[in-house]
Amino acid sequence: MELQIRSIATVVGGHTTVADDYQGGVESVIRLDPELPVEVLQGIGEFSHLTVLWHFSQARPEDVVLHARSPRGNPLWPETGTLVHRNHRRPNQLAYSYPRLLRVEDRDLVVTDLDAVDGTPVFDLAPYFADMGPRGEVRQPTWVSEMLGGAYWADADARP
Repeated sequence: MELQIRSIATVVGGHTTVADDYQGGVESVIRLDPELPVEVLQGIGEFSHLTVLWHFSQARPEDVVLHARSPRGNPLWPETGTLVHRNHRRPNQLAYSYPRLLRVEDRDLVVTDLDAVDGTPVFDLAPYFADMGPRGEVRQPTWVSEMLGGAYWADADARP
């Protein structure tokens, strides 16, 4: 099945360099497409975080790899499949991010901790509902924290 979707917003500012890693701590804007009425954002400012679906638009189709490999080529970490990695080598080159919403300015959602770069098309966004987040204990292999070095969690008390 093939699905055609159009972007509803664009990332403006923030990161300008693509990095195969978490890129946090920088403000950027998610600017709503002018064809959509601004009312679609009504009430979103009451939320602290968003769920953002975006496209690795600077990647090429030939970047996709469908096999197991060690994260970042590190032989100390186990080989894991393409769908276990969170990078542009995925089949549809799509990503989710959970940025903090700082404020709403008309059609602009000012956020931080969005790891998409300037010019990235956004295909969907929604407020993050804590009540719809993971249930029970969240677990992950130790290599994930080793790889990311705790960079995502600037505040250790915020870590789940």
